[in-house]
Amino acid sequence: MAHLIEQMAYVGATPWHGLGSALSPKQPLEVWQREAGMNWQIQDSPVHFKADAAGHLGSTHSFPEQKVLYRSDTKAPLSVVSHRYQVVQPRDVLEFYRDLTEFSGYELETAGVLKGGRKFWALAKTGQATALKGNDQVNGYLLLATSCDGTLATTATPTTVRVVCNNTLSISLNGTTHAIKAPHSTRFDPRTVKKQLGIAVSHWDEFMYRMRTLAERKVQTKEALGFFMDVLCDTNAHAPIPPVLPNKRALEKVQNLYEGKGRGSDLESARGTAWGLLNAVTEYVDHERRATSSEYRMDSAWFGQGALIKQKALDAALQLVA
Repeated sequence: MAHLIEQMAYVGATPWHGLGSALSPKQPLEVWQREAGMNWQIQDSPVHFKADAAGHLGSTHSFPEQKVLYRSDTKAPLSVVSHRYQVVQPRDVLEFYRDLTEFSGYELETAGVLKGGRKFWALAKTGQATALKGNDQVNGYLLLATSCDGTLATTATPTTVRVVCNNTLSISLNGTTHAIKAPHSTRFDPRTVKKQLGIAVSHWDEFMYRMRTLAERKVQTKEALGFFMDVLCDTNAHAPIPPVLPNKRALEKVQNLYEGKGRGSDLESARGTAWGLLNAVTEYVDHERRATSSEYRMDSAWFGQGALIKQKALDAALQLVA
């Protein structure tokens, strides 16, 4: 099966899918662009169609309301979009980080291309870090991703990564993620996004304070089961367990992760706590959830159903300390 990840570059430890080009730290963006497979442009062409006519070869017509987007290097088609669709180039995603890496202490850690070029992203460490009980290290990151097929707005997401297990979680408070989204109906303006992000990134301390409270909140066995059933099975924690439990395999997997099988589940911050509940779910989504491939799992964990499950788990965990 072809990999969903077209190409990728990274600094530090090899990603869990084992793909990509390893780079030494602090490489210029031009090197990232080449090694991450982002050194091409999205080009467009009017949509044409052929109308068959009896006894003739037919005639070619244009459809001016839409255009085909394709890669400049391989000429491979990417999507058909409205003529009003505003393209964000692969280089634009990397350029977003230029002043952040040169003047604000950010460090690019991964960048790459998904689905043949239909999605691409870059992830940078912000320099923010917090240690929970038992030296459970959590680092701050900024993920910028976009698509050229209408499946994803250009989205800048403040993200945390728990070092011991590489679990990712979008920074979210009061049920609202602090991602900044620029729809493709408007022109992407990096300065505006960074101005809005300045507010979002400042929520780091408040978010990590909430995570500390999760690490302090002890959880009973019955409470843990109710949490997982709510998040994964859409079953009310206080309702009787149905004879046929939806998503039973996922429920059992997450329980095992929580009860000692998960990476970092034995740390003081996670053992028998609401923080442990949350990380059992994030580890399941990021690393264990059944998927066609690791790359599909990553796409889901960042942008799809997996991201929604993690958000639901975060909201449910915060309810335990509300």
